[in-house]
Amino acid sequence: MPPCLLSTRPPSLLVSCSASPGAAVGVAVAVRSPPQPPSPSLSLDSTTALPSLSCSLQCSHFQSCSGCTHEFNLHRPVIVDEATDFFKNHGVSDFTFDTCRLYGWRCRAKLAVRGISMSPLIGLYQEGTHNVADIPDCKAHHPGINAAVELLRQGSFFSLFRFFSTNMFCLDYYSDSKSSFLLIFGIKELNIEPYDEDQGTGDLRYVQMAVTTHNTSLRAAERYRNGKVQITLVWNSRNEKSSNSDKLDALAKFLWRNGGSWSKNHHIHSVWANFQTSTTNVIFGNRWRHLLGESDFWEHVGGIDISLTPSSFGQANTRAFDVLLRKLQKYVPHGASVTDLYAGAGVIGLSLAASRNCRQEPLVKCSGEPLSWLVGSDVLVVDPPRKGLDKSLVDALQTISSVERKAKFSSESSSVKEKEEKRPWILRAREASVQIGSKTDSEDSRSFPRTLIYISCGWESFKEDCKSLLSSKAWRLEKAHGFNFFPGTQSIEVLAVFKRGQAVGLKKKKSGKKKKKKSSL
Repeated sequence: MPPCLLSTRPPSLLVSCSASPGAAVGVAVAVRSPPQPPSPSLSLDSTTALPSLSCSLQCSHFQSCSGCTHEFNLHRPVIVDEATDFFKNHGVSDFTFDTCRLYGWRCRAKLAVRGISMSPLIGLYQEGTHNVADIPDCKAHHPGINAAVELLRQGSFFSLFRFFSTNMFCLDYYSDSKSSFLLIFGIKELNIEPYDEDQGTGDLRYVQMAVTTHNTSLRAAERYRNGKVQITLVWNSRNEKSSNSDKLDALAKFLWRNGGSWSKNHHIHSVWANFQTSTTNVIFGNRWRHLLGESDFWEHVGGIDISLTPSSFGQANTRAFDVLLRKLQKYVPHGASVTDLYAGAGVIGLSLAASRNCRQEPLVKCSGEPLSWLVGSDVLVVDPPRKGLDKSLVDALQTISSVERKAKFSSESSSVKEKEEKRPWILRAREASVQIGSKTDSEDSRSFPRTLIYISCGWESFKEDCKSLLSSKAWRLEKAHGFNFFPGTQSIEVLAVFKRGQAVGLKKKKSGKKKKKKSSL
């Protein structure tokens, strides 16, 4: 097992590992202490013991929770060795792997709420079941999420009663009968019931926690650990006018009073509600409602500020995603035309547009043949789901060279027939024939991408797609990088750069040198 060297505790919470691919020993890892599971007050600066000196998880929930699959060597999952060999066999010997943050990395979590009101379970399903494993103080969660979950647990099931009865009892201390009534009222009227899947009853089904670290009032080094949490309560009703809406409002106000801008410990960004009554496994319904706090959820990633709604897709590991985007930007030339497929919320494309000054292109409707989406682009970026690229797109990429040759031949034959303008001082607006430099707009509109950048979250599907692209001889693999998006799992995010055509062989270079010698004689 590679040794991990413990550094002195710095003020910020960060894990940085340097792991050279293929190395079995001698991996130096500087581990700064992971955050102590916070109380709802979110005191992140308290000292805490390191989970382990061997980059291990050391989590009490490991046996029951399905979130993590291995405990040791979080900085280098076993799959990295397989990836290193795979890329080496396909011509990339300098594959790199970024370990990223190992603890407190998850900034977006969807948690099931089950159990009974006085003993709620808030966590993930156990493997292969619908039994919820309660995971307080999760090692993967951002400290703000752990604090918000604890506040929710108290607010939903214990503290609504305690808060209501204590405050009202103090106001009416003189009346024993009235205080007794308030105690009964607090238990019966404000008790939040977890969802019961078998009966379809209960109030709170799921909760989504999303952390924003976008706070320009703080120094950059302080923003992550002071992130604020957007809470979405998935409520078991059709809308906000249902019979249990009073409970929803009471719970939202409790969360905001104890964690929002009204509280001394402001670590909640906003509270939202989603209404869902379906008996399927779909978490969210179609109806959303903003309850309290800020309505806009901003995050700074990849050099841009992006606003996401609670229903938007967002990367769980925002720090690792930012690292990937910075690496991606280096492979896109300034002023290039970029097509972004499987775009989701559009973060990747917007990041490239802002950082690389990409040319503006008309919007392409994703209908018809896949090749029609690529015309006029210099760079194609794909970020498919775990199943990989659609077969129609793989087929189009395999035949892209022959299609481009046919397009150029057709263009040349049509230009010969076209009568040239003999008066050069007259510029005729003839259907995109204005020349810019040595390349015309019409030529550019018939070109196809020379660079393909593949971002993959599914290793097995990526290998299949990669082999298909390389077997066609239309593409060659130039660079590959891995990122530790989900420490504690056998999963890596891959950034692979393909170029059109095959690499120049050594024999061709040698024959060129011989010819040069003959000419000099």
